[in-house]
Amino acid sequence: MRVLKYRKTNRNRLTTDRHSANAERSSVHVAKGDTVRVMRGDDKGKEGTVLRVFTKKNRVLVKGVNIVKKHRRATSAEEEGGIREMEAPFAASNVMLIDPKSGKPTRVKARTDKDGTKERVSVKSGDSIPMASR
Repeated sequence: MRVLKYRKTNRNRLTTDRHSANAERSSVHVAKGDTVRVMRGDDKGKEGTVLRVFTKKNRVLVKGVNIVKKHRRATSAEEEGGIREMEAPFAASNVMLIDPKSGKPTRVKARTDKDGTKERVSVKSGDSIPMASR
């Protein structure tokens, strides 16, 4: 009988660890509907509104920024195939929130009101930044 060179692992434990790591969500400093400016990358300096936030991957989708070409096949007889341009998500760390008062990018900190509600505050001006309607 041959001797095992490697110890058998507990396969159940490995899969649960892997899935729990995938399910982790990171807190992102912007929310859907916010106006942001891109600070890094090919689209540096462009502004747009956040269409979607991917908290698991720490990425954002901004309207009119990071345009990629997507090749699409026609799935039905009426539909036409071809190359379509669409926005692609990119790292949330590459965008900064625009201060509604000054129109310049600012960092954001959280402050708790007297009644217990959290609000976002601009670091530059000290004014509160309202959450965009979703």
